[in-house]
Amino acid sequence: MKLILMGTNDFVVPVFDDLANKHEVIGVFTRAPKPVGRKHILTPSPVHQWAESRGLKVYNSIKEFDSIIEKPDMIVVMSYGVILRDNVLNSAKCINIHPSSLPKYRGPSPIRTAILNGDTNMDVCLMNMVAEMDAGDVYMRKNISIDENDNNESIENKVSHTAIEILNDYMKNPENYPPISQAGEPTFTRKFTGEDEIIDWNKSVQDIHNQIRALGCGRTKINGIEVKILETKIENNELRIVRIQPAGKNPMDWKSFVNGLHGANIKYGE
Repeated sequence: MKLILMGTNDFVVPVFDDLANKHEVIGVFTRAPKPVGRKHILTPSPVHQWAESRGLKVYNSIKEFDSIIEKPDMIVVMSYGVILRDNVLNSAKCINIHPSSLPKYRGPSPIRTAILNGDTNMDVCLMNMVAEMDAGDVYMRKNISIDENDNNESIENKVSHTAIEILNDYMKNPENYPPISQAGEPTFTRKFTGEDEIIDWNKSVQDIHNQIRALGCGRTKINGIEVKILETKIENNELRIVRIQPAGKNPMDWKSFVNGLHGANIKYGE
């Protein structure tokens, strides 16, 4: 089968790599390179780097789609982050991997939102792409667990493995998986900002733990020091800080940070 692949983030790479091992990939669409780090070095996306390593043709703008002479049998989309228009959607069967229990959590941040809300499981859906965001019929869905200490990265790994499984099953026998309309009232996610990382110590232990594992960090002050809390766990209904990063310093374990306070009483948020 001739495929066009569209995706950007690193957890997409194993899925696309598996597809490329089994099918002919005639083009890969991914987001344009972005400045990364303090030196703002222009860096291609993980999918871009993977495609180049396999000698595949890479496109950084969806506007280039109509320039492709060879037409695909199918377009596979996963974490691309670009709105697709009719010229793409009508060119071939266009399917998408979406990590949520659709119609719950449509939009750009379904995994982070599920963790932030304390969900204990979610679906990985294989769906038909339509013009309305994440509104297409679902061909397949498979449930995965969200464990107490899972974070965005660990859930992305689960999604990758599950996506490979359901894509393999579907592409062997698409006729065995008729499209099923989404049922129920949809909910929508949004992009998170740095403001969402600020810890409100009046919230529950569980809510703060969910915030840190969903967003990758929580920002606050401890004894007047600006810090990012990078990892926590809950023990005996108390929040335990595992890793922390003071402003201008490298990440460290909690014990090392406390040792640097020289016995001072710990004050959170001050």
